[in-house]
Amino acid sequence: MKLPTELEPLRKKLEASQKPYLKITPSFSNKLTLWESKFGGYPYFPKGLKYPKSPEGKPLVLLAQINFSETLLLDKFPKEGILQFYIDSYHDLFGIDDEDMTNQAYFRVMYFDKIDLDEKNLITDFTFLPSIDDPDIILPFIGSFALTFERKYEPISGYDYRLENLVEGLVDSSEDDLDYCDLLDDYLDLYDGEEHKLGGYAFFTQDDPRMNFDDTVEPYELLFQMISDDDADIMWGDAGVGNFFIQPSALEKLDFSRVVYSYDCC
Repeated sequence: MKLPTELEPLRKKLEASQKPYLKITPSFSNKLTLWESKFGGYPYFPKGLKYPKSPEGKPLVLLAQINFSETLLLDKFPKEGILQFYIDSYHDLFGIDDEDMTNQAYFRVMYFDKIDLDEKNLITDFTFLPSIDDPDIILPFIGSFALTFERKYEPISGYDYRLENLVEGLVDSSEDDLDYCDLLDDYLDLYDGEEHKLGGYAFFTQDDPRMNFDDTVEPYELLFQMISDDDADIMWGDAGVGNFFIQPSALEKLDFSRVVYSYDCC
């Protein structure tokens, strides 16, 4: 693991923080089945179930869909089934609630543990969804993308609130004249976490919102991240990022009812 010289005293702790994640690479495609992994496009959705809507009754649109039979395995993540992330295309902040980031009024996380490949049992007519020609729509991207997955490892990112505590401890205990901000910047140059991904560590353009969470409850870890991506023409506001976090115990139980959704931009 490459490290700035000044951070060598933290090597053991930083190496111990390494965890696997799946890097996601999107490529534009308009020929995706309903059950494939994708950004955007039409979702896998069985008939007879209640389609997710905003409190105003407007249908939410698919942000991302992960078919775990198409991915490499990650600890505690599903081994099969489909996980979906929906957002309100008419919401100024892409569906987040600043007061309660677990409030799934204007976003939704849904999980189907079994996949029905018979299209007769699935919604195939999505004319009820908002039109991309509607000038009031606010989305990070238009269109749909096929996804490929690559298993990688990474240490704690330079934006993770827990790194700040480590660096502060090093500065306070060192006899050298270390600069806290310089150390963080040097680390960020190596490990910023800025990728589309499942698991791993998060990237932010502002502050990690988890630093303000109740430290007596189980910490939230990154579930899914979608960044701004010039190559795919994905843009969260002003070069921002959308993050979804979950407590490990909830993920293990496949309980997505209390997912934290965060969006920030420059």
